[in-house]
Amino acid sequence: MIEKTIPLFKVYVSNDVDEPLLETIHSGWIGEGPRVQEFEASLKAYAGNDKLVTLNSGTSGLHLAYHMALHPNDYKGYYNSNTDEIISTPITCTATNTPILSNGAKIVWADVDPITGSISSEDIERKITKNTKAVTMVHWGGNPCDIDKINKIAHDAGIKTVEDGAHSMGMEYKGQKFGNHSDFSMNSLQAIKHITSVDGGLLWMKSEKDFERAKLLKWYGIDRTIREGIDLRCEVDVPEAGYKFHMNDVCAVIGNANFKHLSEILSKHRENAKFYDEAFKDAANITIVPENPDGKSAYWLYTIHVNNRDELMSKLKELNIMASKVHARNDTHSMFAEFRTNLPGVEQFNKTHLCIPVGWWVTKEDREYIAEQVIKYAR
Repeated sequence: MIEKTIPLFKVYVSNDVDEPLLETIHSGWIGEGPRVQEFEASLKAYAGNDKLVTLNSGTSGLHLAYHMALHPNDYKGYYNSNTDEIISTPITCTATNTPILSNGAKIVWADVDPITGSISSEDIERKITKNTKAVTMVHWGGNPCDIDKINKIAHDAGIKTVEDGAHSMGMEYKGQKFGNHSDFSMNSLQAIKHITSVDGGLLWMKSEKDFERAKLLKWYGIDRTIREGIDLRCEVDVPEAGYKFHMNDVCAVIGNANFKHLSEILSKHRENAKFYDEAFKDAANITIVPENPDGKSAYWLYTIHVNNRDELMSKLKELNIMASKVHARNDTHSMFAEFRTNLPGVEQFNKTHLCIPVGWWVTKEDREYIAEQVIKYAR
């Protein structure tokens, strides 16, 4: 047995960050400013989409997306309609779904594929009603859902689509980078993601109207581009109540320094995942989650299915290998009680799925040891 613990997650902070971070901290400008602009420019060039806002968290990105989907025109007040619905998946972090409640809408759970954990396009189609305002898809572990199929179903019904890409920095689908496919697409820059800005989020949009609106909503609804001829924007009219969701320069300078290493980080995640695919392909007691053939997974997680999941998870911990479900089904939480329904795919996925270390810190020796122990103790 190895003596060190192989973690499931680890924070990546580039050594290149020290000098620009100190410079920023002592610059006299630590709010949203030039460092945010630099970071946004890097991200836009990478993804090939200029309609991006940087935010203080991925959850804030989802909140903005739901707000704009529920209220497609400028909205000058808040209310709970008691009828608006958003279709979502319970196989995710609760942060995907709590902003739906915060926006005063109801959740309609769609089932998932019991192996990939991806939301079922067929179940989405069955559950759309006249009250549905949006559909949320989660790319579990960074493995793309059937984005085009889901977008077609939703858009044919006049409904907006939201991608929760908290796991998906660097993911590709049909030759395009994440952020180019749906009405709203969110990335998380939380501490343990591929790229961190300590905390932060990205919201990509398809329409110019949504983009212009998001730029206002992320900072109280105030137009920050107006700088001359007025007293600190005191006379500027605010058409719609917004939020304090913007990113600051301290987070941005850290994010941008780390972002320069994304290609290297992704390649290590993918290399380790391919090693596991090969190691487990003939293992009788292990089911591999297949990569969507239409895309490239970011492999923030590497997920397997075993019948003795809890037993195996405990055994791996004894062997200094951290493994976890990472996220359990949301729909059993008390806060979501009124939305419960029968979801057989969710039931199966939640019973057997397990995530093992796959990240940039996992060495060749580590992954060989992990694979050996998983094969030995899986049932």
